[in-house]
Amino acid sequence: MKVQLQLKQSTQLALTPQLQQSIRLLQLSTLELEQEVETFLSSNPMLERVDATEEHDNALSATNESPEISAEAEGTVSADDWDFGESQGTGGQDQGEEDVLPDRSVTPTTLHDHLFAQIRLMPLGERDMELLLVLIDNLDDDGYLRQPFEELVYLDATSLDRVETVEWSTALHLLQSMEPVGIGARNLSECLTLQILTSPLFENDRQLAVKLAQHLDILAQRDYLRLKRLLGVEESVVRRLHQRLLQLDPRPGAKFGRADVRYVVPDVLVQRKEGGWTVSLNPEVIPRLRINSLYSRLLGNGADSSLHSQVQEARWLIKNVQQRFDTILRVSRAVMERQTEFLEQGEIAMKPLVLREIADFLGLHESTISRVTSQKYLLTPRGLFELKYFFSSQVGTDSGEGASSTAIRAMIRQMIALEDSRNPLSDQRMADLLGEQGYKVARRTVAKYREAMHIQTASLRKSL
Repeated sequence: MKVQLQLKQSTQLALTPQLQQSIRLLQLSTLELEQEVETFLSSNPMLERVDATEEHDNALSATNESPEISAEAEGTVSADDWDFGESQGTGGQDQGEEDVLPDRSVTPTTLHDHLFAQIRLMPLGERDMELLLVLIDNLDDDGYLRQPFEELVYLDATSLDRVETVEWSTALHLLQSMEPVGIGARNLSECLTLQILTSPLFENDRQLAVKLAQHLDILAQRDYLRLKRLLGVEESVVRRLHQRLLQLDPRPGAKFGRADVRYVVPDVLVQRKEGGWTVSLNPEVIPRLRINSLYSRLLGNGADSSLHSQVQEARWLIKNVQQRFDTILRVSRAVMERQTEFLEQGEIAMKPLVLREIADFLGLHESTISRVTSQKYLLTPRGLFELKYFFSSQVGTDSGEGASSTAIRAMIRQMIALEDSRNPLSDQRMADLLGEQGYKVARRTVAKYREAMHIQTASLRKSL
C-alpha cells in the first residue's frame, strides 16, 4: 500500500467570541438583556451607564473613547414608499430626576400568608398547627389540595411521625372552614359545594344545588333533560341553579399573588401619524452605555496593558447591543409593512407571512429572523403582540391568493360569536361557510383551529 500526502481545501465557518455574543444577545428578551448588561457592568470596570442628565452624541462608534448606544445606527433601512418614521434612540430630551416615578410596587399577599394569618388566631395545639400548615403548603395556585393524604409532603413537620386519616380529615375540615370559601377542595365539585353551603344565592335550593354540583360532567353537556330526572325538578329550576353556579368562584386561590410575576415591556412602538404608520424603538428599553472615560485616559497614558482586553469586551458589548436593536427595528419595519391591513382592520385582515420572506427581503439568515421574533414585543393601537404573532401559514383561496391562518381563526371566532346557541355551527358547516367566501378550508382544519382556540364542540356549545 502506497502512502500519499494530499492537500484538501475546505471552507468552514468559525464563530468568534464577538459573533457568539451577538447571537446570544439577539435571542434574549428585554428583561434578560437588562440582566446581561448588569452582569457586564459589575464585572467590567471599563463599562458604565450614561447618566440621563448628560448630553452625548447619538452616533455610536466602536473606536470612540466614549461610545453611546443610539437607535439611529448607520445602515438602518428605511422604506421609500411607506412612512415608518425615524427610529427613536436615546438622544432626545434629557429626563430629570423629577420625571422619574417613585417605586410604589407592593409585594402581593400570597395564599399561604393569607391562610397563615388566620390560623394564628385559632386556639390550636402544636400538632394540629403542623397538620394544617402541611395542607396549606401542598395547595396549588388555585387553592386545591390535589394529593391524597398519604402523598402529602411535610419535610419540615418534625413531630408528624404517623398521622391517622381521621387527623388529616379534621385538619382538612379546619382548612375548608377558612377564607376564601372553597379553599382546600380536592376537586371542582367539592369547591362549589363548599361555596353553596355558605352562599345566600342558594337559601331555598341548597340541597338541590349540592346535588347538581355532583353532576358537573352532565351539566357541561347541557343535558338539562337528564338533570331534570336526576334532581326530580322542572327544567326551569335546573337552569336557574345552573346560572347561580356560574356566579361561584372555581379558583378561590387564584386571586392571591404569586411569587414570580413578570411584565412584558414592548421593544417596538407602532403609531399612526400623518402620512402613515411609524415603527420606532422603545427608548426606555435601550441600555445607554459607554467606555469609562477615566480608565480610557489611563490607557492612553500607558497604563497596564491587561486592561485593553476589558476595553475591547466593553466595545463589543456596546456594538452588539446596538446591532441587536438595529436588527429588531429592521425586522419590525419589514413585518409591519406587510401587515398594514392588520393595523387598519384587525386580525381578520392578517396576511400570510413566513420567516423566509423577511429573511430574503433583509438579506439575513432565517435563523436570525427566528431569534428576533421570539420574546420581542410590539405595542400597536390594537394591543401588545409578540413579533412572531404576525407570522402564519397560508390557506388557499379561489382567487389564487393565500389567506392567513390567523385570519381564518378570526373568522371562525366571529362565526361562533354570532351563532344561534340553540343550533350552534358544526365544524363542517363552518368549513362550508368559509368555502362560500372563497377560502379552501377542510373540516379537520376548522376543528384543529377551534381546538387551538380552546373552543368547545357544537354539542357542548348548545344551549336548549
